[in-house]
Amino acid sequence: MLSVSSGALYSAFVLYLIATLFFGATVRDKRTDKKQHTVSAKIAITLTIIGFAAQIVYFITRWFASGHAPVSNMFEFMTFLGMCTVFAFIIIYFYYKLSFLGLFALPISMIIIAYASMFPTDVAPLVPSLQSHWLYIHVTTVALGQGILFISFVAGLMYLIKEIDQTVKSKKTMWLEIVIYILFIFIGFIGITSAFGMMNYNATFEYPSGGETIKSEYKLPAIAGPNEGTLITENVMEPWFETPNWLQGQDAGRKFNTVIWSLITGTILFVIVRLIIRKRVGAAIQPLFKNVKADLLDEIGYRSVTIGFPVFTLGGLIFAAIWAQIAWGRFWGWDPKEVWALVTWFFYAAYLHLRLSRGWHGEKSAWLAVIGFGIIMFNLIVVNLVLAGLHSYA
Repeated sequence: MLSVSSGALYSAFVLYLIATLFFGATVRDKRTDKKQHTVSAKIAITLTIIGFAAQIVYFITRWFASGHAPVSNMFEFMTFLGMCTVFAFIIIYFYYKLSFLGLFALPISMIIIAYASMFPTDVAPLVPSLQSHWLYIHVTTVALGQGILFISFVAGLMYLIKEIDQTVKSKKTMWLEIVIYILFIFIGFIGITSAFGMMNYNATFEYPSGGETIKSEYKLPAIAGPNEGTLITENVMEPWFETPNWLQGQDAGRKFNTVIWSLITGTILFVIVRLIIRKRVGAAIQPLFKNVKADLLDEIGYRSVTIGFPVFTLGGLIFAAIWAQIAWGRFWGWDPKEVWALVTWFFYAAYLHLRLSRGWHGEKSAWLAVIGFGIIMFNLIVVNLVLAGLHSYA
């Protein structure tokens, strides 16, 4: 059952990759190649739907194999979040018929699914605090809300690339290029993990934790080894240094090592692309958006927030508080995850306030959508990697 589940998830990833290429083919001018544009769009959305169906197969088969909804750890949550992002994109695609949105939305979903591979994929029984129906209610609504909010980031980024003047060097072009550089880091993460995954690379370390000796399997050569760890696999690269002891959580060294590899690989890719195109990446992409209406992108970004924000409010605050009261005897406890859920909520509440009462449309709204995506990703990456709390088992 688990082999079927893993195969379905891998198939979904490949289908999204192929669909992205077909969405890219829709960039051609509709007026000169309308028939090919239509065919490419139909193939792309069909592959996307098939990929989404494959993820549903993954979700159901893993549920049967584990005996509970597969949203109980970071691997399961991130793969489900990727599925929710694709679901949100499919709905918006059929409403707006904007094919080019898929060229950005699907890679975001693939990045999320690839990020899930950082975490253990084994099926494990639920810890006592997770044995509740509120697990499904809370986690699924949080993931769905964030998946919809991610579409606002996609639309916002497209808006900025289209509208910012790339003929002059400015703070706007600099910050936009930084955002694109960060996306290259995620692409580097996908590339390096996939490459060593196909090579079946494995290095095992032992390290002390809580009075026990724990083993950690590295899927990438260890630039940073576990704190006080010992390499027990022969004929593999020795670590250059140890992971700082302030990084908390099991397998913190392996996750930190993956971050380092992602930074190195993403930076190399970014530099190579810049050397080839001899201009800012945003400036090179901008001509592709000449047929995309800025007002439409602005509307998609706004509508994504108006739908995703209340869904996130239900899952991330209301349902979370109810479950916290049941599980821990209090609604609120300043746990890092709780704090960042509140920060996320306040940010998107401010987004809606500034847009509706202060007229922050267009570029300002797009920048807020990009920042909002950064806040959510900070929660999913840094809070899980660095900060320990009651949610650390996830």
